[in-house]
Amino acid sequence: MVAHDMEKASRTVDVHTLVITGFGINCDNETAHAFQRAGSKAERVHLNDLIADPALLDRFQILAVPGGFSFGDDVASGRIFANRLRYRLGDALQAFVAAGKLAIGICNGFQVLVKMGMLPLFDGEFRPETTLTHNDSGRFEDRWVQLTADPATSCVWLGRGVENGTLINRIELPVRHGEGKFIPQNDAVLERLRANGQVALRYTQPDGVPARGDYPANPNGSVDDIAAICDPSGRIFGLMPHPEAYTCYTHHPCWTRRPEPECPDGAGLGLFRNAVRYAQDKLL
Repeated sequence: MVAHDMEKASRTVDVHTLVITGFGINCDNETAHAFQRAGSKAERVHLNDLIADPALLDRFQILAVPGGFSFGDDVASGRIFANRLRYRLGDALQAFVAAGKLAIGICNGFQVLVKMGMLPLFDGEFRPETTLTHNDSGRFEDRWVQLTADPATSCVWLGRGVENGTLINRIELPVRHGEGKFIPQNDAVLERLRANGQVALRYTQPDGVPARGDYPANPNGSVDDIAAICDPSGRIFGLMPHPEAYTCYTHHPCWTRRPEPECPDGAGLGLFRNAVRYAQDKLL
């Protein structure tokens, strides 16, 4: 190891995460806890406080929009929250992304990011080109699902390009949503997502075979079994499953029927650790 690398390895740097909350967001505490366990200093900030002082974003390296039922899912899930972010904080969020920082939207947060156009972010502009709508089952889905990473994905949350990160190829996580069906605007958008490596996770069968739209492996009927996407850089990440709900092995419903693992962590924690490690590497 050269002197520069030794010096870098011996230093630590604080990564600060802003977990946005308010107006029906209800997974903010769990999301903040996941980031704290991953080594970040997480702070919950109400949307109104952020709108009142957009400069708050400058203090943070990661932005998280958690799950919940923002504004009671009125009009469409995430729509009103998305409009408030886009039209009251659009410039500040554009600067946040341009600075090379990270963001995640989970479940309702994913709905918010796609409806405000922060994903897929093809050309660096906030432009809605995908959506999330009512499940094909016509009901709220609350179940565990199997997920497989697209081999071409650039998503740093899955460990791509993360120094000493955890490469995540397959993962099991819970979903709980009524409007989780991912739909691209047209075939051209879908092909661009694929070509850019922006399809991050797909729903699969328990053995890893593609779900091919089959229920309940694909719990909502998402096009191409897409459960998560990222921006072209891999730093902005949106997913319907809840990684913050599986940060300890005892969160899994089958934990009493499985041998006690050497590591007590749940698989979802790896996503948060990858993001924090990536941010630390960029700050050093």
